Amino acid sequence: MKTPLWTLILPTAAGLACAGANPGGPPEGAPELTALDAIFADFAGSEGPGCAFAVSRDGQQVMSRAYGMADLEWHVPNTPETVFEPGSVSKQFAAAATILLALDGRIDLDDDIRAYFPEMPDYGEAVTVRMLIHHTSGLRDWGSVASIEGWPRWSRVHSHKHALDIASRQGALNYEPGRYYSYTNTGYNLQAMLIERVTGQTFDEFSQERIFRPLGMTKTQWRDDFTEIVDERSVGYRRGEDGEWHMLMPFENVHGNGGLLTTVGDLLRFTRNLDTGEVGGPEFVRLMHEEGTLDSGWKTGYAGGLRVGEYKGVREVSHGGSTAAYRAFLTRYPDHGLAVSLMCNVAEADSRGLVRRVAELYLADAMTEEPRVDATGVDVDPADVATFAGGYRDTRTGQYLELIADGSSLLMSGGPGGPPLAATSETGFASATGVSIAFEGPASAGERPPGIMDMPAADGVRIEPVGPFEPTAADLAEYAGAYRSDEAEVTYRFEVEDGRLMFRDRYGDGAALEPLYPDAFGQESRTFIFRRDETGRVSQASLSEGRVWDLRFERVE
Repeated sequence: MKTPLWTLILPTAAGLACAGANPGGPPEGAPELTALDAIFADFAGSEGPGCAFAVSRDGQQVMSRAYGMADLEWHVPNTPETVFEPGSVSKQFAAAATILLALDGRIDLDDDIRAYFPEMPDYGEAVTVRMLIHHTSGLRDWGSVASIEGWPRWSRVHSHKHALDIASRQGALNYEPGRYYSYTNTGYNLQAMLIERVTGQTFDEFSQERIFRPLGMTKTQWRDDFTEIVDERSVGYRRGEDGEWHMLMPFENVHGNGGLLTTVGDLLRFTRNLDTGEVGGPEFVRLMHEEGTLDSGWKTGYAGGLRVGEYKGVREVSHGGSTAAYRAFLTRYPDHGLAVSLMCNVAEADSRGLVRRVAELYLADAMTEEPRVDATGVDVDPADVATFAGGYRDTRTGQYLELIADGSSLLMSGGPGGPPLAATSETGFASATGVSIAFEGPASAGERPPGIMDMPAADGVRIEPVGPFEPTAADLAEYAGAYRSDEAEVTYRFEVEDGRLMFRDRYGDGAALEPLYPDAFGQESRTFIFRRDETGRVSQASLSEGRVWDLRFERVE
């Protein structure tokens, strides 16, 4: 086999220094290249896909490296100039475009979206443009509904026409607008469409004119036609069941939620503008960092396509992304003038973990260990903690979570998951990641009380105890039948086989359902809740999963 030409003209793909690095050596206080390369050791070499990252200090790029291959068929390595897709990192660009249009006076962020999308249903309360930005609209995620329908993302060529059609079919929201937070791509696809309807330009034309060209982002565009030839684009890969690499690309034309084509250097140019306001000015910077606020006054931590928080005691503004086999993370530590961008064309990459390991090398003196909930002085008997253990129902979604006693802490299975909830009082528990539960009193006579759960993006979530559910064959037979959802344009069948309730989709594919609590069953991340009419007959099924809550199916046989 001939030696590929690239091996003769480029350094090894295990790591490439590039423009932006200090030609006289690393800047004072910068980590050694060996330490950086060690973080990406799993992606070095020419046998698999990999990553590229770049670092800036006070807006100046000081480092960029690349690892692994951009194209395994043609033996092309990744470089810092390789074009990737950063998935939902793209959302901050869509939010930026929407905010610029508002600053132009052509829209108001508090406008009802039906002013621009009359085909959307009237839900009785206004869904505003600002809610689209902050994921507080209650709109169901169109891609999740498409998956329920039987056509998951990348299984057919979805366009904005499909996304809007699905959104406009939803007769209900996940919740009343502004009451909760739920991440939904629908809101960001609508922003891209809104800009096109208001300006008469394509979303890419508007973005090029107002964002990309002014910031010198010469290799950035929206993937609004996936068949277009893009110079230096990487191919996304994941491991197949055979252990070999297989391509997994976002063959769809929806964008705004994702769909950006860019480089790690261009990402840093954009994130620099979030400090300087070179494009947009101070009000643009303020609105981009304005966190969503629920009706209760709770701050969600989600701003203009940006997550605002802390990492190891340092203020962090960031967003991650994944689309098909691409993975990405863009983060900025404003108090230290540091920003790190990373994109990978390998599905197995932990992009957030990789970026933060890079950041830790640069900010080693500033970062501290993650704070832990201090339960010191809280004298709680583990036997009392155990009285709260058991199954609970999230009253927002109907989904099931289980609390497991572990000494003076509770472990959460299902729900938000995460680290242990340490006892903070006789009836209160909290974790280091901001999840807390306050029960409405101690357990008495074997009866567990309900509780109120607060999370970083939501407060006041009521959880209610549920008992075990062991349905008999006769019980299961009550659920058997066909159920139709016009919102998802699909009919599901439920059948009893070998003493278990099975669900079948339109293609006959399905799986066994696990009993959770009376009339509720689970299948992976989905929860099916059967509902009864006034006679006690099962007449409806409700489906809840991460981004779709209480999607109703009417029994048709």
